[in-house]
Amino acid sequence: MIDSFLQILLTIDQQLPAVVNEYGIWTYVILFVIIFFETGLVITPFLPGDSLLFVGGAAAASGILDLWILIAVIIAGAVLGDTLNYWIGNRIGLGFFCERYPNLVKKEYIDRTNGFFEKYGGATIFVARFIPMVRTFAPCLAGIGTMQYRRFLLWNLLGAIAWSFSLVMAGYYLGTFSIVKENMSLLMIGVILLSLGTIVFILGNLVSAYLKRKKETGESRQ
Repeated sequence: MIDSFLQILLTIDQQLPAVVNEYGIWTYVILFVIIFFETGLVITPFLPGDSLLFVGGAAAASGILDLWILIAVIIAGAVLGDTLNYWIGNRIGLGFFCERYPNLVKKEYIDRTNGFFEKYGGATIFVARFIPMVRTFAPCLAGIGTMQYRRFLLWNLLGAIAWSFSLVMAGYYLGTFSIVKENMSLLMIGVILLSLGTIVFILGNLVSAYLKRKKETGESRQ
C-alpha cells in the first residue's frame, strides 16, 4: 500500500485522470499533499510541481476536476508548505538535513538559492516559486537568515497565487490540444520561461518605481 501511494506521488502528473477515476474527491487531498511536501521539505524536491499544475489545469478543462477547487488546494498547499519550510530553517537549520540527506540536499541547490537571495532579496520567495529546486530551499534559507516572518508571508502568498494561477490556467487553456499533449515537456519549458520573463518584467518595474520615488524624495529634501 505504501509503495502504491509513493508511486502515485511520484508519477501523478503522468496519470492524473486515472488517479481521479480511482480516488474521486480524494484526489484534491493527494494534490495538496504533493504540493505541501514539494515546497515544505528540503528532502522532497523531486516531487512533481510545475508539470502537476499544468496537467491539473488540463484535467479541469476536461471536466474531471473543478478549476477553482484545484487552484484553492494548490495555493493552500504551497503557502502552508513554504511556511513549514521557513520554520524548519528558523528552528532547526539546513545543516541538519545536509548531514542526514547529502544525496537529496545538494550543495549546488543551496548555492543556487543563495544566489537568488543575493540578486532579488526578499522577492526571492516570489521568484523562487517558479524555479524547481530553488523553491524548495528558499523558504528554509529565509528562516535561517531570520527574514521577518510577516515579510516572508507576503511574498509567500503572492508567489503561491501567481504560480498557481499561471500554470493551472496555462494547462486549462492549452493542455487539451493534441499537439500540446504530444510535446508536453517542451511546452512546460516554454511555460516556465514565460513565467520567468513575466517575473523579471514585474521586478524591473518595481525596482524602477522604487528608484524613481527615492530620487524624487532626495530632490524634495534639497
